[in-house]
Amino acid sequence: MTDRVLTGIEGLDEILHGGLLRRRAYLVRGGPGSGKTTVGLHFLNQGVAAGEPTLFINQGEPQDEVRVNAASIGLDVSGVNFLDLAPSGTLFAEGQSYDVFHPAEVELEPTTQSITEAVQRIRPTRVLLDVMTQLRYLSLDQIHFRRQALSLLRFLITSGATVMCVSESQDADGDADLQFMSDGVIHMDNRGGLRTISVSKFRGSEFVGGGHSLSIDSDGMHVYPRLTPQDHGKPFVVETISSGVPEIDELMAGGIERGTATIISGPSGVGKTTLGLQFMKEAAGRGERSVIYSFEEGADALAHRSQLVNIPIGKMIEAGMLSLVQIEPLRFTADQFGHMVRDEVERSEARIVMIDSISGFGMCMREEDPQTYLHALAKYLRNMGVTTILINETTNITGDFRATDNEISYLADNIVYLRYIEIHGELRKVMGVLKKRMSDFEKTMRQFEITKYGVKVGGALTNMRGILQGTPTLLESSPR
Repeated sequence: MTDRVLTGIEGLDEILHGGLLRRRAYLVRGGPGSGKTTVGLHFLNQGVAAGEPTLFINQGEPQDEVRVNAASIGLDVSGVNFLDLAPSGTLFAEGQSYDVFHPAEVELEPTTQSITEAVQRIRPTRVLLDVMTQLRYLSLDQIHFRRQALSLLRFLITSGATVMCVSESQDADGDADLQFMSDGVIHMDNRGGLRTISVSKFRGSEFVGGGHSLSIDSDGMHVYPRLTPQDHGKPFVVETISSGVPEIDELMAGGIERGTATIISGPSGVGKTTLGLQFMKEAAGRGERSVIYSFEEGADALAHRSQLVNIPIGKMIEAGMLSLVQIEPLRFTADQFGHMVRDEVERSEARIVMIDSISGFGMCMREEDPQTYLHALAKYLRNMGVTTILINETTNITGDFRATDNEISYLADNIVYLRYIEIHGELRKVMGVLKKRMSDFEKTMRQFEITKYGVKVGGALTNMRGILQGTPTLLESSPR
């Protein structure tokens, strides 16, 4: 197995399939404020935590400012060795200038000498280079810069260090020479308030491609890898999960199967969320954990409403059988939400996940098509043996029947619909099954009620026609 070096950022190490390769050079590139130096400081701090000597060579931001900025995001860099090559304020005050010689002929040799002495003294196994932009300015020409940069990288690597250098270029070709000589290239971006990180090159190893969301807050940088369903999965027994209501189970040939995705579809207020919670209530009785991600209704309001219909969410939460997470859609990216789901599934062993609702989930998709990401999420949950319930709100209260208002029905193994009908001037609710991939199902509809005792489902409505149009007609006798 190839020796790996952890970056200190869990999500980035996952993207890199276990971290960087030891004694190689990596380039972190991006615009100002994109998080390049933060990645490097995590890289160095991880080395300090592992008892390794580390060195930060900087020629831009002064050492004291680096320490202050690191502390603001919870990073203590007191164990990191610094070689501060930034010019002091006296350089301007003394009016130093070069009228005859190029700055490279005056400043480059002392710079390289300082680096050589520091490396020989400290013997670092991790080096962060924030001097490449300045080194380019000190070079006589492009060929001179390439020779100096390559020589520096080789010197550090042969001295036993894994090297990470940063580049301020946002132009794809602005630092093409550094990208060419590096063993790996990590791109940082910060556009429209959306931070992303991606890997375009990683010699000697596979990696997870594409852009991945990241955040920087008071406890450092967090990277949220894009969901790759094919990389996740575990064996599970395909079995039927009961709703706990005999009439619902009759309608669905016993219930829904473990590891499947079910869309519960219907207009506002018809009881979609309550029906989904009924499956979770029964799961809690079996000792299985569930999680609800509520994008629209507040957690307190949902808990109170459920208590009134004999679904004791509070007790389920206290017993550790349920997690109720209220999501502010515009606060999280799709990758951040996917990370939360993975944490519940892989660490807390949630067996049922409910997303309430699909339209609310779509508001998280500031950077991509929600249908694409929902497809990846549903496939991941299926691979992990998790039963998924997706709440879908339709716009039609009555009238022509539509299972969904968005083209996501192909994602579902099961589609259950709830709708309103009018009978003798009174509004009623009915439920039925439109699709069940793994078994047969009852082709009739049943009256659906939510009472203070819980969900109540009646017998099959076999003496009516035109229910799907919302204008049912009573037949004189039931068809045989």
